[in-house]
Amino acid sequence: MASRTERSIINAAGLVQGIVLVTFPAASTIFTDKSEYGLSSTQYGDMFLPQVALAITASLLGAGLARRISNKRVYLLGLACSITSMVLLLASTLVKSNQAAAYPLLNTYTSVFNPGSVDRSVLTLNALLGLGTALAPVLVAIFVGLGFWWGLPILSTVLLAGLLLVSVRLPLRAETGPSARAPGRHGLPARFWLYAAFAVCYGICETMNGNWSGLDMTSGLGASATQASLALAAFWAMVTVGRVLFAAIGRWLSERATYHILPFVLVGTFLLTGVLTRPHAAAGIVVFALAGLGCSALLPLTISFGEEDLTAISAAMAGAVIAFYQLGYGIAAFGVGPLHDADTSLSAIFGYTAIIAAAMGLLSFFVTRRHAPAGLAARPDSSLPATTSRPSSSDPGDPRNESSPRG
Repeated sequence: MASRTERSIINAAGLVQGIVLVTFPAASTIFTDKSEYGLSSTQYGDMFLPQVALAITASLLGAGLARRISNKRVYLLGLACSITSMVLLLASTLVKSNQAAAYPLLNTYTSVFNPGSVDRSVLTLNALLGLGTALAPVLVAIFVGLGFWWGLPILSTVLLAGLLLVSVRLPLRAETGPSARAPGRHGLPARFWLYAAFAVCYGICETMNGNWSGLDMTSGLGASATQASLALAAFWAMVTVGRVLFAAIGRWLSERATYHILPFVLVGTFLLTGVLTRPHAAAGIVVFALAGLGCSALLPLTISFGEEDLTAISAAMAGAVIAFYQLGYGIAAFGVGPLHDADTSLSAIFGYTAIIAAAMGLLSFFVTRRHAPAGLAARPDSSLPATTSRPSSSDPGDPRNESSPRG
């Protein structure tokens, strides 16, 4: 049985990881400010390439790595990577991050440490991570107002270092039962590619809001850096609020209905973002908050439905979906920059992304066509990362316990 200290440390790690995950997008206006880093939109987008590559690798190989070196060591390695990224940011030599390794293990730990209340414990963890993602833009705005934006990476480094030092001394054993089934030698079934396509579309839509909202607010709507930070904070806050909300109202609004409706909510927000002009910064904050609601339940439901539908590969479903989500993340993270630098406005790019959201809406009907929906309440998730809370997976490194490093 896990101690109260271990449970508290895992929850604290979720909160801190949420802050770290959004530190780079939250500082987007700093990176592109000519008086600071002076990066072009292309350079800002390219900054996320290593994160995408490592996150995809961690999603596909993390389970095997955890089996070989233990969950605790993978978790500690993830914290160490996060510290390294913050130190490099402070050194102003490299601005690249990878938080993919630690977070998936947090969900494994919180489920095993709370066997009598798995759903509640995973929901608590993901709510804390969501709180962290919403706090990061607010903290950036506060530190910018104080005259030293780099106070956030300093704070993150101190918190991560404290977590690492305390975690090293704890046993953090996550012992589970027999392993769930992994893909057979025949590979992925044809229906998996519907889920993969949906995940790519979702990754593009989430990342447009998560990585480019700040620059759109300042360049397109004439917002201040503080208003841009509030827009990003509102987006991530509503991602978390939406996941809790849709889990709570599941008896009145089915998971299938939620899955079909939310992509078209995103269609509306992308169209609104595409037509908003100066000086409508306040309206921009509201629209990005609504976009967070539109994103909220889609990724956890994709994994949930996939595990129920494709039982032959249920052990690998979460990791595979997260890998394709990260592919979509990469397309939006470093694909938008060249378009913007080629004189395509961010508002126009947001408008075009409505097509991707509409395609995701159509895919939702094909995804849910053949199987009964699983309960969202049993698989709550945070922003960066989708997660499942089903304790039936007994492999400590089972990909079903994995989540997205963002949200």
